Amino acid sequence: MQRIGKYMLLVILLLGQQRTIAQPTAVKARVMQKSEAAFTRYLQPAVFSLSKIMMHDVVNPPAAARYYAYCMLGAYEIISQNDSTLTTLNNLLKQYERPLITTKRGSYDPRIAAIYCIMETGRLMLPSGYRLQEEEEQFIAQQIKARVPRAMLDSSVAVANYIAAKMAGYAKADRYGKLSAQLRYTPVKGDSYWYPTPPAYMEAVEPNWKTIRPLVIDSCNQFLPKPPVVFSKDSASEFYKMAKEVYDVSVKPTEEQLNIASFWDCNPFVVATSGHMMIGFKKISPGGHWMNIAGIAAQQAHLSFNATITVQMLTGITIHDAFISCWDEKYRSNRIRPETYINRYINIKWQPLLQTPPFPEYTSGHSVVSTAAAEVLTYMLGDKLTYTDNSEEIFEIPARTFTSFRQAADEAAVSRLYGGIHYRDAIVNGQDQGREVGMFIVGRLKAVGMKPVK
Repeated sequence: MQRIGKYMLLVILLLGQQRTIAQPTAVKARVMQKSEAAFTRYLQPAVFSLSKIMMHDVVNPPAAARYYAYCMLGAYEIISQNDSTLTTLNNLLKQYERPLITTKRGSYDPRIAAIYCIMETGRLMLPSGYRLQEEEEQFIAQQIKARVPRAMLDSSVAVANYIAAKMAGYAKADRYGKLSAQLRYTPVKGDSYWYPTPPAYMEAVEPNWKTIRPLVIDSCNQFLPKPPVVFSKDSASEFYKMAKEVYDVSVKPTEEQLNIASFWDCNPFVVATSGHMMIGFKKISPGGHWMNIAGIAAQQAHLSFNATITVQMLTGITIHDAFISCWDEKYRSNRIRPETYINRYINIKWQPLLQTPPFPEYTSGHSVVSTAAAEVLTYMLGDKLTYTDNSEEIFEIPARTFTSFRQAADEAAVSRLYGGIHYRDAIVNGQDQGREVGMFIVGRLKAVGMKPVK
């Protein structure tokens, strides 16, 4: 009995030692898991810090998409060089040469570097990017408070600065810097063509955007949409009927139509007048809205840090190329806006629910960009992800819930009809155009081995 008792005691002691030995590993795993979740939560605020600067600067929609794309490319570059399961971008992007990180692995935290790189790239590229320095300092202070070793923190920032500078250099070659040297746009004379609209009568936005280098698609005119319906003043014509549809919806809109139009407004700069005074109201752009959707969906799907950056990077490059495709058509067809047509031929006092953006009508930008983004997000995350989009709550607009990205894109597209700023064919054909852009990018992702995230 004494031998059995001693034996049992020895077993108990050994088991206790095993538990003691195993405990640090379990604790470390929990700490790492907690750290992963914490860093993932930093991502959306980092991306939104870009949106805040763009709202301050009143960055137009195509340019905003460009900034999101390059800022997220740097973050992805950092994590992909620390994760062998991630695909390199050399065979995906135009004129891209991967900048190699020579800093020793383990001496820096790629998550810290990636988050910092998002803000630093914005700091280097955005007109008021210097304002992001405060965001960077706050982020570093949070890491110090979390007891990240100073040496690792300094090394992580150095990596972020290096990659951010490389991304800014890559961006400089996309011809954006040459836009200001182009001739100013002069509205084309003729009844069917676009003309500046009230109340501000702002000049045309980015008439030469088609010259910007695409990131994935082959050219600005690779996905030409169907020709727009032929202009006509005849009340029996198809064009007049499209304009009348826009007008009729505005006369007695349902509450749901009003909510949809308001939710997807995404006009970066709306001007309100009061007597001789003009007041500007700023919002996120369509691209900014979809970048936020990508972040919300990633949280809903409980994606890892690396997967979240991958999804947001792909959203960025998709909206970038979608705007290039759309803007190429806008200044080719150069079509009159519903507000101008309806004021001339139906009701001189009519005003749309949403303020008409300052560029030609065909095709609908939100239709093209939303549909393209939805196709890529569907490929990466599936077609049955339910999420609640609260992107507009900061503008006191209630959140809306969607059961798929394509459902959201359909709603964003038709919102332009409800808002009174697009005809039906610009929406339908714009979605077709966006779908082609999105499907092409998905095809390229498959070709380079970039698989859906888990």
